[in-house]
Amino acid sequence: MTNPLPTPEPAAAAETPESAATGTGPDATATDGAAPDDGRVPSPRQPGAPKRPTLRSDLRASWPDGLVALLITAAIFVLLYIRIRNKTSSTVTVMPFMAEAGDFWLYFLSQAFGWSALLWAWGTVILGLMLSGPRPGRLPLSGPRLERLHRTTSLNTIALIAAHALLFGAELVRHDTASWNSAVATAFVEALVPGGYDSGTGKIAIPIGQAALYLAIPLGLVFYVRHRIGQKTWRILHRCVIVVYVLSVWHTLLYGTNVWYDGWFRTSVWLLQLPIAALLLLRLLRPARRSEKLPSRPGATAGARTGWVLRVGGRLVVVAVLAALVAVVASGSDGGRSVPPEDTSSTHNHD
Repeated sequence: MTNPLPTPEPAAAAETPESAATGTGPDATATDGAAPDDGRVPSPRQPGAPKRPTLRSDLRASWPDGLVALLITAAIFVLLYIRIRNKTSSTVTVMPFMAEAGDFWLYFLSQAFGWSALLWAWGTVILGLMLSGPRPGRLPLSGPRLERLHRTTSLNTIALIAAHALLFGAELVRHDTASWNSAVATAFVEALVPGGYDSGTGKIAIPIGQAALYLAIPLGLVFYVRHRIGQKTWRILHRCVIVVYVLSVWHTLLYGTNVWYDGWFRTSVWLLQLPIAALLLLRLLRPARRSEKLPSRPGATAGARTGWVLRVGGRLVVVAVLAALVAVVASGSDGGRSVPPEDTSSTHNHD
């Protein structure tokens, strides 16, 4: 097979979302039949009680947010296409053979979905942290509406991540000279099977993005069965969604051709992580649930002492991450490659 894409490609977010990045629902709500703190399944609703959100109802409610996501994706695609055509994008420096924008429009569309997925994952994490921690005094939307927006952005993040991955696979099929069934099989392995993509930086970056996608789907959808698995189990799973978001950002910084080199665009991606870290720290220091507040001293039992140490350790880790982000942004040392000289040959590779 002839593989036209031996080089990096930006985040999926999932690649995605909280991957996003893609949690659905706050840690506790007053409007969705939430179970008590001890993890018991809630009793049947009384007449007149609020209905529990369902996947069907949230899918119906997600179309305005999804339409905005598609419009943003279209705008990103146009911007990427124009920059490629004008040879002002760093993607052309990374992959000179893509200077003919019309030949690789499907790849650029995949890039656009990847960036919008990362943006939606970022927004989903922000909403989740606001809902599960201290909220600002004045918000443009009520608590229940923010909760629903959090869920719909989560669902749309998953859809954007999936579109990003599928379009990447479609581009591989489009430029494969083998028979269609062989091309589809090869593209499926390279785009969706961890370890299947074996070119350059993609050996690491593609599996990271795939991990974000495959974690985002179950962690995002488990909200809709939390009355079956118990509130306590759901909360534990939901907090793991932040891992999806970390994987998505990692995938972007490692493999995004738009942020491949040092510069303001790459630094901006790092800069966007500051509010995430700050809100996470605030959420840990001032949790909405009384049961999650850190006692002033360890408990008497070994289990209580272990829990206290873990909670303190978690807060210290987030403080360290926040300090590291500030240092990266302030110094400009963000892990990018040095831009090659203008007379570089077109054989620049990325191993």
